[in-house]
This record gives sequence, C-alpha cells and structure tokens, in this order.
Amino acid sequence: ANSSRPFLSSHQMKVKVLSRNPDDYVRETKLDIQRVPRNYDPALHPFEVPREYTRALNATKLERVFAKPFLASLDGHRDGVNCMAKHTKSLSTLLSGSCDGEVKVWNLTKRECVRTLQAHEGFVRGMVVRFCGNSFFTVGDDKTIKQWKMEAPGYGEEEEPLNTILGKTVFTGLDHHQKEGVFATCGQQVDIWDEQRSSPIRSFTWGVDSFSSVRFNPVETELLASCASDRSIVLYDMRESTPLKKVIMNLRSNTICWNPMEAYYFTCSNEDYNLYTYDMRHLDRPVIVHMDHVSAVLDIDYSPTGKEFVSASFDKTIRIFPRDSGHSREVYHTKRMQHVICIKWSADNKYILSGSDEMNIRMWKANAAEKLGVLSPREREAVNYNQKLKEKFQHHPQIRRISRHRHLPKAIYSQAKELRVMKEARRRKEINVRKHSKPGTVPVVSEKEKHIVTVVK
Repeated sequence: ANSSRPFLSSHQMKVKVLSRNPDDYVRETKLDIQRVPRNYDPALHPFEVPREYTRALNATKLERVFAKPFLASLDGHRDGVNCMAKHTKSLSTLLSGSCDGEVKVWNLTKRECVRTLQAHEGFVRGMVVRFCGNSFFTVGDDKTIKQWKMEAPGYGEEEEPLNTILGKTVFTGLDHHQKEGVFATCGQQVDIWDEQRSSPIRSFTWGVDSFSSVRFNPVETELLASCASDRSIVLYDMRESTPLKKVIMNLRSNTICWNPMEAYYFTCSNEDYNLYTYDMRHLDRPVIVHMDHVSAVLDIDYSPTGKEFVSASFDKTIRIFPRDSGHSREVYHTKRMQHVICIKWSADNKYILSGSDEMNIRMWKANAAEKLGVLSPREREAVNYNQKLKEKFQHHPQIRRISRHRHLPKAIYSQAKELRVMKEARRRKEINVRKHSKPGTVPVVSEKEKHIVTVVK
C-alpha cells in the first residue's frame, strides 16, 4: 500500500450540526412572546402561504369572471339537428345531418356552411367520415346507406352519391373501422359491411328487436359495442361469429363512446339521467356512475385526451365530466337552446359542438375561461402559475365554493333539488326497512350495483 497518503481516523472528521438548546426558547412567563428561529433568506418569506392563498383566491374569482364559453351558433338547417360527424383529417370541417334528410358541411373557421346536400327521405340517422377523410357515409329512414365524396361536385356536375346500398330495414346508427374499408350499421341487427359489397359480411343478433347506437373501439379496432332496446349493452368482436357478452341495465342506454386512450373503458348515456363508465373486462358493475343531469342523457363524446367527456341531455344542458369523477365540472346552457340531441368534442381538445332541436349547431370552449388566440410568453407563464395555485389550494372552503358555483336555469335547479329530496327519502326508507328487519335479509346495495340487472355471456 502507498504509505504517503495521510490516513484520517474517525476522531479527526469534522461534522457540522445545527444545534439549538431548547432552554433558549422556553418562555419565562406565559405573557412573553414565543421566540421563533427565523431565516432571513428572501426566498423563504414568512407570509409565503397566505400570500399564495390570496393569489389563488383572486385567480379563482377571475376564472369565473372570464368564463364565457359560448362562441358561435351555426344556423342554416330547416329542421332539428339529429347527428354530427367530425372530419378525420381536417380540424375545421364538421358534418351535420338533420331530421329532414339534409346534410350540411361546415367550415368552423369561417363559421359558415360550405355545402348542402339532400341525402335521404326522412331523418338522417347516422353519419361517419371514412378514416382517409376522402368520403363519408350516411344512413337514413329510407333504409339506405349512401357514400358521398368529401369534395363538393365541380361546376355543372350533379350531387350524386358514390355508392348506395338498399337495406331491408331502417338503419339507426353507423360507425366506420379505423384502419380498414369496413363499417358497421345497427337497426334490427348489427351488420358488418365491406365497402366493396352490397350485402353485409356478418350480422349479429342476440334476442333483441332493435339497436340504437354502434361504435368501433378506436384502440382495439376489431371490437365494437352497441346499445339495444332491451336495455342492454352488447360487446362484439369482428373476428367472432357471435357476440361476446352483454350487460342488462334497469333502463335503456341511448349512446355509447369508447375512451380513445384506454382500450377497455367505455361510457354509455342512459335514460335514468346518469352516465356509466364500464371496464369491459368486469361488466358486473360500472367503474363510476356520473350523475348531475335531470333528464335523459341523449349523447356523449370523449375528449381526444381521454381525460374528460361531454354529455348532451334532454334537459337542455351540456355537461363536461372528468373521466374519474361522479359529478360534472362544467354545465353549459343558453335560453334559446332546446333538447340537445348530439354532441362532439373537437380533435384539438379546444372546442365542443352541440346540435339541438331548434335547428342550431353551437360552438363552445372546452375550457370556459381559456383565452383564445396567441398568448405572449408572459401571459402563458401567468396562466400556468395561476393553474398551479388553484390546484394547490383547491380544497380550501372559500376557493372550492367559488370554483364550483354555477348558475343554473330555474327549472333545472328546482328539478335537481326535487331529485335530491326523492333520493334522500328512498335512502331513509331503505335504512328504516333494514333497521326493522331480520339481520341480513335487506342487504346493502351500492349505487354502482343498483342499476345493473344481469350480465349475460
């Protein structure tokens, strides 16, 4: 070993320790002031938390002041808007179909209709844009499926569909595969069609007389789900010859939407005023029951991030729910808006589009207080800082009260109050029955399990 290196023994090491004698901090009498050690570093200010709390309170108040979600109304339809479709490649293009068989193509940037075509006799029941964005499909009450070009016809050309398939029954819903030339329709049965053929390549029935909605899974593209009139939600695999399984609920589900980020989860809108998020692996109980609407929920669409979804209801309001919350974070309504029939969340996560009974399509901000347009770096920093402050103090009573408060139309407010009273009465009755019954005869049923009848495999 090299002996020239000095050897440090343990008693030579210097260890610096903060040591405070507690006797220095004991008060001689209880009237003395408490001695507190103080760090004079300006970054560690003694009033840092109260200061931040005030800033968070102001940020929350300003957020409510600037919350103006309504952007524009697209009018031009001559009947109620029954369905809408997002363009798969263009953010500024929206398609809408109305109850008189008319289809309109909108430019959202200019907020004007760029093309109108008379697609069907009677209602347009469903529409979807092909994954390449070159064409779109519509189904209507006249028992036809039509494929149309996305570009408007040239000068002097007729507005003709590329392809027309005549079905045996009325089609009520439609969705297209994400990667292949295959689409699904629903009506009296769920049919899988190849674009090249005029008869379905596969049909699924499971003792049901009609279906209202069918959706392909955007992640696991071979899977699809549908809502049926016997109050069931049925899952299918395109590669199988029979449906996978179904869950039967107390009331009928209207529409269904898959989470675009998590393959197993889907949410359905129900007639019992609630929405239910399911994990398709465990259908015996929903993951979450989303409540707040005071009438049947008619449509639902997920945000492209998969963190939130928006629902449209017969009670004339739109609500935005976080994916993992039982209550909505936002409610949108206007005096003129009637029953909201269809809803879409734009692919850039910024806007929400709603179609309603009184022939209008409305455009809303997904984040009500967000400033649209270009933000300067200083503005962006301020927005991010305020956001973090609001998150930090979100559970403080004052801040929570201000951020949660929403103005509701009187009819909805009183109806919500009435529903609360009814629910409380039911709960009280159940507790009383349990109290006066033999132990174990009246089991406790959770809110999640109340609405499920059975799961059939």
